[in-house]
Amino acid sequence: MIVVAAIDVRGGRVVRLKQGELREEQVYGSDPAEAARRWEAEGATRLHLVDLDAAISSRPQFAAMEKVIAAVKVPVEVGGGLRALEDAMRYRDRGADRVIFGTAAVANPGVVQEAVRLWPQAVAVALDARDGRVAVAGWKEITTLTAVELARQVKAWCVPRIQYTDVVRDGTLVGPNLAGVEELARASGLRVTAAGGFSSLEDLRRLRPLESVGVDEVVLGKALYEKRFTLAQAAEAVR
Repeated sequence: MIVVAAIDVRGGRVVRLKQGELREEQVYGSDPAEAARRWEAEGATRLHLVDLDAAISSRPQFAAMEKVIAAVKVPVEVGGGLRALEDAMRYRDRGADRVIFGTAAVANPGVVQEAVRLWPQAVAVALDARDGRVAVAGWKEITTLTAVELARQVKAWCVPRIQYTDVVRDGTLVGPNLAGVEELARASGLRVTAAGGFSSLEDLRRLRPLESVGVDEVVLGKALYEKRFTLAQAAEAVR
């Protein structure tokens, strides 16, 4: 299992939101590329880069995102508002190791299916759920689909990985929804990246047994920015 450092970008700045709410925005830096270099220097083996402007208001920050990809040698995955294949292609051409689709998996499945055809091991689907139901459009809309139902659908499309975030816990530092993570991993049989609510090294140690059912990555954001622990300590806790 590996720890993936998150860099959420809004208006060209490094920010964290609470439960996806803009009014809960906390700014942690003015240069996302600098943040990427910092996490790489601290030992990050992968970075999770999210374009919040694209996700929330359909205004991609291509220049800022591509600058982050170019700033580091470690793999960078890109998500947030990826709803057109052309945008995913652009990031792949600029060196993104993985592209992450969320809303598109519900609203335009053909985009995800074509992406998997082009890059079989470089596509993930973000399952962002509120009370078990999938949230889309920057988490502003709650669908009737459950996370488990969508996971089974994307598995049929040969998507190799899902990224699960409990929206209610994201950015709150109240602890992760480990039961939800485990249910999704067991029901889908896919590789799973866990995110949302992690606040302590004990949270990470409790996640470790789920590696046996396919949970092999955990995305950390606010806990790292708030210095609850270091990246090195987190990496040790999940080993």
